[in-house]
Amino acid sequence: MNQLTIMLLALASLVVAALSLAGCTSPDIPAEELPPEGMTPDTTYPPGPPPGSQLSIVAANNQFALDLYTRLAEDPRNSEENIFFSPFSISSALAITYEGARGETADEIRKVFHFPTDSAMMQGGYQAIIAGINNESSAYQLRTANALWAEQTYPFLPAYITVANDTYGAKATNLDFITKPEDSRITINQWIEDQTNNKIRDLIPAGSIDSLTRLVITNAVYFKGTWERQFNENETSSQDFRTSDGTILSVAMMQRTDENATYGYTENEDLQVLRMPYESDSGKHLSMVVLLPQDGDLAALEGSLSAGSLEELEQNLTTRRVMVYFPKFTMETKYSLPATLSAMGMPTAFSPSADLSGMDGTRNLYIGDVIHQAFVDVNEEGTEAAAATAVVVQRAMVPMGQPPIPVFRADHPFLFLIQEDESGLILFIGRVEHPESS
Repeated sequence: MNQLTIMLLALASLVVAALSLAGCTSPDIPAEELPPEGMTPDTTYPPGPPPGSQLSIVAANNQFALDLYTRLAEDPRNSEENIFFSPFSISSALAITYEGARGETADEIRKVFHFPTDSAMMQGGYQAIIAGINNESSAYQLRTANALWAEQTYPFLPAYITVANDTYGAKATNLDFITKPEDSRITINQWIEDQTNNKIRDLIPAGSIDSLTRLVITNAVYFKGTWERQFNENETSSQDFRTSDGTILSVAMMQRTDENATYGYTENEDLQVLRMPYESDSGKHLSMVVLLPQDGDLAALEGSLSAGSLEELEQNLTTRRVMVYFPKFTMETKYSLPATLSAMGMPTAFSPSADLSGMDGTRNLYIGDVIHQAFVDVNEEGTEAAAATAVVVQRAMVPMGQPPIPVFRADHPFLFLIQEDESGLILFIGRVEHPESS
């Protein structure tokens, strides 16, 4: 019997996982049940996660974020290129996949994504985080959604379909991959486009879904936030930005230097760190954190970055007046991740020896591809899409006898992330080598 493939597609605003299996009987899934128009998934979760479960998922997500960032930064294909992705989007799709993995396949996925070994801890953590993300706010838009797209003739285990829905809010929809693969691809891509406010288009390329595809797992994350302290568009000007190879670019540099330009800030001999908050109307606060090398050596910063060092830097942030100069930029990225994830320690999932029997009770599945696509737009008002960051502060006169006001001038490559402040969950992470504004 030929083993069929599983294809995983992930976006920084969206993650898609496609699985290919063999079989001919129909799963217990309502035909043609499309996910809801909005981003809010089924959140009928049991009351309260196990103690510490949310923190365990936050820690796992953040460590994976830095692990993958390091791999992408070290890849020669990304040399001196922008990087941007959503670790939460990728880990969410792989978490749903992990629920169906067994044996060595499961062990490898768990280690790469740092998932807890206790299933109740993992499921409770994701339930809590998804529910928290989808809490409505009038100050910003942040939402995530999962979905399963199943070959209508394939017999998936009801237990797998149930845990995907009940834990991750991923409802299953029947599609005809065998005779209508292109129509199925268009349907899934349209869902992705809808969930990301039309920012992610054509995630799944033509030909990616074929008659061997049996399941596609999608995750979408969308964010649009307004700076708590917005920049004045009239003060944005054309200024120089020096790339890692010494090229000088002319960029639209935002700035803010007035007395109300207060931000979380710290510095040492190697770098400056700035936290720029987004507006909030509830207990949940989101911020962009920017790490700017003092000497312009972003590679050295990337080589020394760890979850522990990042946490220590953020603990040292103090609120103070800062003169900020920050470029506007728009960024789109797309990655095919099987080789990268295999090198990180999970090769079995992409091979014919994969064990995803928790999905169907057989050994006929393996992951064919993981694709991640992201979009971010940063301007004077704020940030939109999978991930982004922008802030500018204008220089001001320093009164006599007062300590000097630090200047945060992002005129060379920097690393940035968008996170939920209370938990520390990293939603998006990236670096800017070449700022380009729309």
